[in-house]
Amino acid sequence: MKILFVVSEVEDLVKTGGLADVGKSLPIALKAMGHEVTIVMPYYQQLAHRFNAPDYCERQVLFSGYKGYEFAIKELKIENVQVLAVDYPEFFDRKGLYTDDYHAYNDNAERFAFFANAALQTAKAVGFQADIIHCNDWHTALTPYFVTIDNNGFFANAKTIFTIHNGAYQGTHKFSDIEYLQPHYQLHSQLDGDALNFVRMGIRYANKINAVSPNYAQELLSPLGSHHLYDEFNRRRNDVSGILNGCDYTQWDPTTDDNIVKQYDHSNLSGKKLCKSDLQKNVGLPENNNIPIIGMVCRLTEQKGFAFIMPILELLLRHQFQLVIIGTGDPEISETLRNTATRHPSKFAFIKDFSVRKAHMIEAGSDFFLMPSLFEPCGLNQMYSLAYGTLPIVRAVGGLKDTVIDLADDPESATGFVFVEPSGEALLGCVQRALLFYYETPELFESTQKKAMLSRFTWDEAAKNYEGLYLEAL
Repeated sequence: MKILFVVSEVEDLVKTGGLADVGKSLPIALKAMGHEVTIVMPYYQQLAHRFNAPDYCERQVLFSGYKGYEFAIKELKIENVQVLAVDYPEFFDRKGLYTDDYHAYNDNAERFAFFANAALQTAKAVGFQADIIHCNDWHTALTPYFVTIDNNGFFANAKTIFTIHNGAYQGTHKFSDIEYLQPHYQLHSQLDGDALNFVRMGIRYANKINAVSPNYAQELLSPLGSHHLYDEFNRRRNDVSGILNGCDYTQWDPTTDDNIVKQYDHSNLSGKKLCKSDLQKNVGLPENNNIPIIGMVCRLTEQKGFAFIMPILELLLRHQFQLVIIGTGDPEISETLRNTATRHPSKFAFIKDFSVRKAHMIEAGSDFFLMPSLFEPCGLNQMYSLAYGTLPIVRAVGGLKDTVIDLADDPESATGFVFVEPSGEALLGCVQRALLFYYETPELFESTQKKAMLSRFTWDEAAKNYEGLYLEAL
């Protein structure tokens, strides 16, 4: 199959979050299976400064009403996959991808409405007549709409897939502010007042809709988990599915990780004990290999479960363990964590920062990893944690439910601890269960660590599932 993969960011080129991991790994896995894959993404300022790529073909012009949008097409490579980048400096020659240092760009709807169409024009310009056009998140959600109104029929036989990586971000904007879309009268009847919801358009126009885990797909089909789009998802119920993301084990493997003080594997966890001591030393906690560490690396947002953590944090810290949290985000959450860590310097270290090295140190040095998310479409940190023998403590939502097996549910296959109720009390009870397991059954704890390390969620498997979805769409 010929697959046009339309995405707003790609790891190793430019990245703000987990979307970029998929933007890199899935096309590479599909290419390895023998498919012809081309990625289309914006040519951001960061790319221009790093690569200064020449024009790949003649310049293109898209017209919307009486206005012409002239852009260049640059070619990059990610491993052996072609990446074509849309170069329109007025929209993409900026410091950030979606925001400046503090705020989202006011014209994001205009920028990505243009990109959603420019991606198709890019494929036409290079003669890439795709069988499948795979779109990702709200930034590309209008691409299926543009396919349906393709006047010259270049994509007449193509089918569109719309993958929802995080349904909470829907690209809702005032239609009257989106100059690029003003001539598209078909959209006027699909507004909510004067608001255009990009994700809603993706759901309506794509041939298939999928989420990044099976459980998250089921949540999107429920009134509570649909991010206020229940009617839209329910109308397309038969076209909604979930495919679990893979994990890039080339970057997250304790046997080869250069970011940790001592590499180790499932057959010998002595290196993990050294990583624990190194973590304690680096974050200023007392070095004690007999006390469990619970680590957390995340954005400080409500989605990540801080509404559950904050009310019980002082109660939690009465227990015998050490807590390490690293992240940036909500200033109020950050200040509360900082003040709490100041009151408990021997038990709690909070680092208002993020670095790849620190993230790897926490994964390797912790005994448990905390992910009590309000919702979590797929999640990657629980996969990293399993690979490092760091047992996840998670809420049963999205991909967390699909990847972590609770000790109480299946002791033979258990890889972590799971709670269901969205409350601080439920989280507290789950952490207490984990700590009891650590202290009362150390041999079983270690065998569970080793079992967790053998868990694998590969992009090869995800790519096979996507191939099946593509064939179903065709």
